[in-house]
Amino acid sequence: MHDPGSPADMANTFKSDDHMVITIPLSSINKGQEGKLLPENFHCVFKDVYKVFLKGNPKALGTAQLIAGLLIISLGLLVPDTYAYTLPSVLFIISGLLSYAAGHSPNMSLTKLSFSLNIISLFWATAALVICLYKLTSRTWSETENGIQGTTAVLIALELVVALILIYWESKAVCRDHYNILPVINLKHEA
Repeated sequence: MHDPGSPADMANTFKSDDHMVITIPLSSINKGQEGKLLPENFHCVFKDVYKVFLKGNPKALGTAQLIAGLLIISLGLLVPDTYAYTLPSVLFIISGLLSYAAGHSPNMSLTKLSFSLNIISLFWATAALVICLYKLTSRTWSETENGIQGTTAVLIALELVVALILIYWESKAVCRDHYNILPVINLKHEA
């Protein structure tokens, strides 16, 4: 009788393709701790999919997000009655920092957090752009205030585009083709 859970069947459905490498330090074995062979924490690194993510230049895009967020907040402080859609741009600053950090360090948790915040930033940028354009057209502003509002709208639109691009590239690292892929596990013996 054929067992569907046999190793021969699993070999056909699960394979290691080097998408992710998990390194587990075995320092606890050297320390002689009883009953605890593996540590509670270990390091997880992307390989191929992370390299694809890096093609999107997350450091540069994160820097652009950070600078645009700072400029939006600065411009919002110059014009009264714009705080509703300029002060929450702190989210853009945080997203920019996380996107930069995700591009600097191949850490899955950091990349997932950046991915999540960029999705929230996308929705926020869409709402802020609508509010900004509505306020720009519904009220008479001075020429200076119109210029500042127009610049704010352009910066928010830039944030929207940057968030879209980062979501696309981060999805390459976070979202897998299918979930029947096993990671490569390296047991690292520390001296």
